[in-house]
Amino acid sequence: MKKILILLILVTTVSFDSPKKDAYDVGEWFKFRIHYGIVNAGYATLEVKDATVKSKKSFHVIGKGYTTGMSRFFFKVDDLYESYIDKETGNPHQFVRKINEGGYTKNQEGFFDQVTNRILVKDYKHKEEKTLIIPKNTQDILSAFYYLRNYPSIDKLKVGESIAIDMFFDNETTKFKLKFIGREVITTKFGDVPAIVFRPLVQSGRVFKEQESLTVWVSDDDNKLPLRIKASLAVGSIKADLDAFKGLKSPFKIKK
Repeated sequence: MKKILILLILVTTVSFDSPKKDAYDVGEWFKFRIHYGIVNAGYATLEVKDATVKSKKSFHVIGKGYTTGMSRFFFKVDDLYESYIDKETGNPHQFVRKINEGGYTKNQEGFFDQVTNRILVKDYKHKEEKTLIIPKNTQDILSAFYYLRNYPSIDKLKVGESIAIDMFFDNETTKFKLKFIGREVITTKFGDVPAIVFRPLVQSGRVFKEQESLTVWVSDDDNKLPLRIKASLAVGSIKADLDAFKGLKSPFKIKK
């Protein structure tokens, strides 16, 4: 059950190509229940708060992932991801990554300079810091989800088309691609919900293998809220379902 929150964020990152009003706002919160096979393995949450960074109005996004029950006994996971996102540009000012996955830990902060296209990464665990060059409009792993939710020109995407963005993770920039699969109505605990279906692809050797079977269902409304995730692994499979939400900016669309 490593990378619970990374799985959630990566496979729920939705990419489109023309901006509109924000799909989210301060106060939005939602939770996913994560299953490993038939076992309830843990939860992941994402929350949006208000913040000011360098006198600029910003969103403070907080993501948490953790194992529960017997899963926690066998493999303890406590992950914290944070991102400070400029309300005007949608680009990140800063990220925080504090993880503990079965004893494997990281404690990092990254500070973006969107003018010079650089990022200062501070590694508190190893007491190191470095400055790296990044492409324009590079997102961190958490801000990417919120940045791309604001691009809901879904009618311009054809089945089979893929969109790519630059995302900074583990001290390097990687290309994240998302392939549009189609639409369907899925049954959730909230009722039957119209959904848009995507298949994320990442570079080989990263968190997932490029050909790994990952599918994500996103609400076909103005929220673009992740509804369900399925991932076929080398051993077993992971399924995550939306379990609770509040503070959505737009009405949640349920099929009557």
